[in-house]
Amino acid sequence: MTDFQTEELLRVSLETGRFQKFLGIELVSVDTGKQELVMCLPYKDEFERLPGSGQIHGGVTSALVDIAGDLALIMLLDRPIPTINLRVDYLSMAVKTDLLACAKVVRAGRSIGVVDINVSDSNDKMIAVGRGCYSTLDR
Repeated sequence: MTDFQTEELLRVSLETGRFQKFLGIELVSVDTGKQELVMCLPYKDEFERLPGSGQIHGGVTSALVDIAGDLALIMLLDRPIPTINLRVDYLSMAVKTDLLACAKVVRAGRSIGVVDINVSDSNDKMIAVGRGCYSTLDR
C-alpha cells in the first residue's frame, strides 16, 4: 500500500468513527518509513474541564493519545486493532489550544504493538506523553 492509500485509509477511519468525528481529529502527516504520524485536535468549548476555564479535560487528551496510537499501528497493519493498555502522563494543563499528537511505533509485533505518543499545544509546549499497547493478532 502506498503512503497515499494509507493516508486515505486513516482519513476514512477518522471521518466514519462517530467518536473521532465528534472530536474533530485531523490527520496532519503520515510517514510509514519512520512509522510515525501526526494528528491535530482543534479546540472546542465542549472539551472544557470546568465551564469558562478553557482547560481541556484530561479524558479528551487521553482519547487523542489512544486514537493516535491506534492509527499509527493501523498505518502499518492496514486493519483495525483493539487497545490492550493505555498510559498517559499529564505534564501541563492545556488551555484553549489545539492539541498535536505525534505517534511513533516502538514495536509492531505478531501479537502486541507498542506506540509512544507525545501531545503538545499550539505553542509546542508538552501537555502529555502516553504509551499504548494494542493487540496485533489477526482475528
